[in-house]
Amino acid sequence: MSDHERTPPPPPEETVPEDDAIIGRVLRRSLAVIAAVGAIVVLGVAVRRGAAPEERVLEKQVGAIAALERGSAAMPAVRFTDVTRAAGIDFVHESGARGERLLPETMGGGVAWLDFDTDGDSDLLLVNSRPWPGDERPGPPPISALYRNDGGGRFSDVARAAGLTASLYGMGAAAGDYDNDGDPDLFLTALGPNRLYRNDGGTFVDVTARAGVGGGENDWSTGAGFLDYDADGDLDLFVCTYVAWSKEIDLELNFTLNGRDRAYGPPTSYQGTHSYLYRNDGGDRFTDVSAAAGIQVLNPLTGLPAGKALAATFGDLDRDGWIDIVVANDTVQNFLFHNRGDGTFEEIGAVAGVGFDSEGNATGAMGIDLAHYRGDDHVAIGIGNFANEMTSFYVGRIGELRYTDEATGEGIGAPSRLFLKFGLFFFDYDLDGRLDLLQANGHLESEIAEVQASQSYRQPAQLFWNAGEEARSCYAEVPRESTGDLGRPIVGRGAAFADIDADGDLDVVLTQTGGPPLLLRNEQALGHHWLRVRPVGRRTNRDAIGAWIEVESGGRVQRRQVMPTRSYLSQVELPVTFGLGRDTRVDRLTVFWPDGTLQELRDPGIDRPIEIREQG
Repeated sequence: MSDHERTPPPPPEETVPEDDAIIGRVLRRSLAVIAAVGAIVVLGVAVRRGAAPEERVLEKQVGAIAALERGSAAMPAVRFTDVTRAAGIDFVHESGARGERLLPETMGGGVAWLDFDTDGDSDLLLVNSRPWPGDERPGPPPISALYRNDGGGRFSDVARAAGLTASLYGMGAAAGDYDNDGDPDLFLTALGPNRLYRNDGGTFVDVTARAGVGGGENDWSTGAGFLDYDADGDLDLFVCTYVAWSKEIDLELNFTLNGRDRAYGPPTSYQGTHSYLYRNDGGDRFTDVSAAAGIQVLNPLTGLPAGKALAATFGDLDRDGWIDIVVANDTVQNFLFHNRGDGTFEEIGAVAGVGFDSEGNATGAMGIDLAHYRGDDHVAIGIGNFANEMTSFYVGRIGELRYTDEATGEGIGAPSRLFLKFGLFFFDYDLDGRLDLLQANGHLESEIAEVQASQSYRQPAQLFWNAGEEARSCYAEVPRESTGDLGRPIVGRGAAFADIDADGDLDVVLTQTGGPPLLLRNEQALGHHWLRVRPVGRRTNRDAIGAWIEVESGGRVQRRQVMPTRSYLSQVELPVTFGLGRDTRVDRLTVFWPDGTLQELRDPGIDRPIEIREQG
């Protein structure tokens, strides 16, 4: 296996959210980890329940100028240009919304970058939903779109030719080479049965029934991702499920914001559900090990499923050789599943400090990502939350599994508070060697401004520039007027990045529910160098998912994980991009493979993509 041994290591009116809030307060106070970040009036949950209280903003605003004190570098000028139509993308998301205001209409859809035809560039999958039964329109039913990249950023939809012809109420997507044959397979989540497609040389074959990963007939699955949780060299599958929803319950509850018109209801009125962990047994077969592995979490006060999962990401957070799982739950506590190394997990979210906000409250958690965001041994877990809740920014030292929400101190908190956040990820948009942060924003209610003047349905995405450790706050919000089309207000949901035109910098796609996506070309022209790394496993999974890569240049070390599963319902490209700034040489590149072995390269070059094949 490796040269080194692995270190061992219901009724609609339920009370889960309130119970979780109580548990959170007790745990965090008893552990003495409550961080005083000022008095914040949280309005999001109240608005979701139909109230529109008076807003008060009490936290100090941390602007770009304050964040850039102490001699840090100047914020670079980088714009993003909308090239959606010019690139050949004419997709429009179908949410099924026709006025009934059903909760699933607000949530989709996801996006994934994958090189499905293995020609070396990233292709684009856009997940679609469909009209509700009985409301179908003439013509073929809507399907998801798969756009082939010609290598220069021009795309053509090949979904039908590639075998992706099923029409489903789609939510999210995950890609991974689960059969280790050299091409990425595809998993689509949905309201209703999910779909697993095996990639046979660029054509997808539906193997859901054989694989046993479709889930329940009435499940509402959301985020998903491939990971090798048992370290056996093939990719397993984690699937988030949201709430126990039905159209009948939704219509019966009859939510309203203004006392007259029907509105979209909150998840607090629905019972939670259990997510799934499927073990890959080979031969297109998976086994549901959710219960045995400890993934099914019950609320201790009600005995009901505690999770309302929208997104997850994975990483070996304590560096014991086993990959852990972090789950963003909407209005109930977030989960951190610590991998024990024996096929089971322990849920430690509240104890580790990521379950609740700094006041012990559960948040409306949507998108998620984790990264080494500064040049030390700390890792941050970023989670985008509902309107009038700050983005969570849990920071801890690697290996300790103890986190503190440092959103305010690191410059993320105040600027993010007002917006309703969905997709969220770290990436180095200006190639200076520091990880920046982007989040896609957009409300659920088209008429929200009528009851809450500070809110709008369409909201601009937010870009936070990493000013470095010397700044008062690590992050400074980039003024939206300087970001080009990235600052255009949209009903943002999924978000992901890839280098679509082989110029070394990272381009962005944002999705909208019920609307077209935005494909945004990165127009940076700063003269910064870069290196793109694609590890290929042999003993470990072929995609090398879970591997960490370190790049040393100019006296600094950058750490990145091979982990495409992140954001909201979405997946980023598989290659890992390192910005090098003005450095003209990489002194050393080290791959820490998932099985514990490492591989070093000296002076691998710059301004080019490289592929590193695992030895042995």
